[in-house]
Amino acid sequence: MKFSKEVKVGLLTVSAIALFIFGYQFLKGRNLFKNDRKFYAVDENVEGLAKSAPVTINGLKVGNIDDIDFLDSSGRLLVTFHVDESFTFSAESMASVYSTSLIGGKALAILPDFKSASRRMAKSGDTLRSAVDDGLQGKVMEEFLPLKDKIENMIVSADSVMTDLHKIMNPNTRRSIESGLTEMNKTLISLQGLSANANSLITTNRKSLDRTITNLDKTSTNFAAMSDELAKVEIANVVQELETSIAKFNGVLDDVSSGKGSLGKLMTDDKLYENLERTTRQAEMLMQDIKLNPKRYVHFSVFGKKPGEYDKPEDRDK
Repeated sequence: MKFSKEVKVGLLTVSAIALFIFGYQFLKGRNLFKNDRKFYAVDENVEGLAKSAPVTINGLKVGNIDDIDFLDSSGRLLVTFHVDESFTFSAESMASVYSTSLIGGKALAILPDFKSASRRMAKSGDTLRSAVDDGLQGKVMEEFLPLKDKIENMIVSADSVMTDLHKIMNPNTRRSIESGLTEMNKTLISLQGLSANANSLITTNRKSLDRTITNLDKTSTNFAAMSDELAKVEIANVVQELETSIAKFNGVLDDVSSGKGSLGKLMTDDKLYENLERTTRQAEMLMQDIKLNPKRYVHFSVFGKKPGEYDKPEDRDK
């Protein structure tokens, strides 16, 4: 069967168009020979998700993003994607946007829901719940932002310190510091000289120092032994004398308690105490009478003048 040139050109044109469409869809990640299912997801922000981005389930690519467009005037985005028939999941599954690499590549992951009570399988045309996963980049940024703030505060603090140091380090201060460093260097040189002299002295008199240290060691040992003996002797004598003194003191207390001796009689005899108190009161009244009437006891008169009126002393115990 022969075809005319017009038929051949038409067949060739149709084949070219079909091949172009197939190649275009294949480059977009869609195989026309497979029966794919189309799904939708509504997101507030797709975080850099682009057309032809892969759709994965547990990390395995099962489809691609077909289109991303605004859903309404509120700015929400409608993501259209397809998934092949190789894996089924419930209608309660979630479509999550996540980062595929640290440099910012995005993809869409379907998180299958195996715990839903309805367990209705998703069908072509369903709209899945959506979410955005920060991923590794988000976690890095979350950890980096507090660190960035701390670094900025450190830089500001360091700048303030450098400014203060610049104000403090005026020419006079620098000259003082240089002078102090020079004096410190001289002091270190002197200390090095003293150290060298000390080392030389120790080296020269090493034998004498060794003998002195040996003698001191022996002396301290002997002194320790002697002090131990003296301590034993002194402690024994002190204890014995203390016991004797305590026994004598107890005897004195017993005598006082039984009324023996002057102190015992004074402590136990009430009459003696009353006589002493009466004598003391009479002596006080006598001293008061002498002060009030001295002419009664000492009187000198050339013409025989009599003493004045008598003032009777006051008894304070009444």
